[in-house]
Amino acid sequence: MLTHEAAFSGFSVDDIAAARDFYRDTLGVELDEADNGLLQLHLAGGHEAIVYPKPDHVPAAFTILNFAVADIERAVDELTAAGVEMIRYEGFHQDRRGISRNPAGPPIAWFTDPARNILAVLEG
Repeated sequence: MLTHEAAFSGFSVDDIAAARDFYRDTLGVELDEADNGLLQLHLAGGHEAIVYPKPDHVPAAFTILNFAVADIERAVDELTAAGVEMIRYEGFHQDRRGISRNPAGPPIAWFTDPARNILAVLEG
């Protein structure tokens, strides 16, 4: 079995400066900038994610980060006020804010970072 002391996820972006500004200033995520051009995101619950620049970046076609919040309406309103647009998916009933309320799961809304990677905010 793999012996390890920590695990973290990573994902690429096409513009590391835009990613830094978005995650730090728009989402309020604490981060460190490494000398090698990487960003280290310090996420809630002691989790970490590495963001790295990739010239031929292709946005993830799935949700790469989920942000759990106590009040999804408030979170979506704050994101929208900061200029973030919620994604609307075919086949999902979403309210005027873009929040999907499927009885099988928590209320959730999706949006993208500047590199068009998919993120979600969900109540829980």
